[in-house]
Amino acid sequence: MLNIFKVGFSRINITPMMGIPLMGYYQVRIADGVLDDLEANAIAYQLGEMKTLMISVDHCGLKQEILNQYREKIAVITGLTIDNIFVSATHTHTGPETIFDSDNEKVREYAKILQTKLVDVACWALADLKPAKMGWGIGQAPNVAFIRRFRMKDGSVKTNPGVNNPNIVAPIGEVDERVSVVRFDRECADSVVLVNFANHPDVVGGLKISADWPGLLRKNVEKAIDNVKCIFFNGVQGDVNHVNVHPTGGYLNDMFVDFDDVARGYGHANYIARVVLGGVLQAFDKVQYVNVNKIESKIVKIAVQTNKANKEELLMAHKINDLYVAGRANELPYEGMMLTTVVAEAARMVRLENQPKTYEMLLSGMRIGPIVFVGIPGEPFTNVGRELKETTEFELIIPMCNTNGKEGYFPMQDSYDEGGYEARTSTFKAGTAEFIIAEGKRLIKELAK
Repeated sequence: MLNIFKVGFSRINITPMMGIPLMGYYQVRIADGVLDDLEANAIAYQLGEMKTLMISVDHCGLKQEILNQYREKIAVITGLTIDNIFVSATHTHTGPETIFDSDNEKVREYAKILQTKLVDVACWALADLKPAKMGWGIGQAPNVAFIRRFRMKDGSVKTNPGVNNPNIVAPIGEVDERVSVVRFDRECADSVVLVNFANHPDVVGGLKISADWPGLLRKNVEKAIDNVKCIFFNGVQGDVNHVNVHPTGGYLNDMFVDFDDVARGYGHANYIARVVLGGVLQAFDKVQYVNVNKIESKIVKIAVQTNKANKEELLMAHKINDLYVAGRANELPYEGMMLTTVVAEAARMVRLENQPKTYEMLLSGMRIGPIVFVGIPGEPFTNVGRELKETTEFELIIPMCNTNGKEGYFPMQDSYDEGGYEARTSTFKAGTAEFIIAEGKRLIKELAK
């Protein structure tokens, strides 16, 4: 078989039934409407006999356990090896819970439906393979993603401390405003543009289904550029969201203050989509076309330490968790983001009480010529992405969150001493983010051989 590079694309609607619980907060939310449809988008690659597949799902995040089942099913039906199949969640907070053994009948039913649809979208992408050329470029999307952890005047660290809070000193970290754009021009078919940008899709809020700004970005790209299909993979965004704590002018237009003191709104989600579109447009026409002489995937298992509580912490955690499960979290002496943090921290301690001290998860790498995708099964802090992008073996490195798993936050070491929502609720001990960086760089070097 000739080594002709080919690319295929497909899309399927995965909007759930109404009445299904939504993911994303430590509050019960039941879907009562649809603002825009959820989708699964798939891109397939072929060079010679090697075929690989990447699927982007409008979902808050699918656990490794369920994704292993989905990927195994796709592998059986398509004939691909499971290591050549990546499934990544965009991380929308207005999408459904998805668990095979849930107590909720609708959640169980949707888990089965989603499996069938992911198999379909995978098969269609492979059937759509066309000869293609690939180019890449970098744009910028300024002032829509912000570090959400702040040092306060009293020396404490707070996540989402509130807009115009006079006690804010400075953010802890630096946001990455780069928009990575990969363009695939295909023979006798629409081009495909793959976009990567790091920000939490937690902008819409409420009880209605929405793909949040990633879904609106896809629509905006396809309106702005003729004969193009857009697929989006979220970047490293564990400590990054849309909240501008020092807004000026009309920045808060189309937003409301939600239960956790965070300003949200559908109009603002569309604003973010348009700004990221600007980054896409900066790069699209001037991409650097490159030769695709190799396609390879590699998935490695890494063992990390779980963040288990001591006996004293567990006693208090059970009391807090029992109140939360009983729907009495309002009896706790906390409000807004601090209430969310305390409840989530207690849930973490209780969940890990009888779990092993170590946990195995997947770190995924896919090489397409001089570009490599690094899939991380959770939500790493932005410095993880920055460190990986600085690796020199490839022209472009694209880190992706919630890929082949959603196992929790991966804060940097110092965050555990400083405090804040992410470190207090993380399933994993301090040092895990740094370990992921080291293993990610090792994986990149392996793919460069």
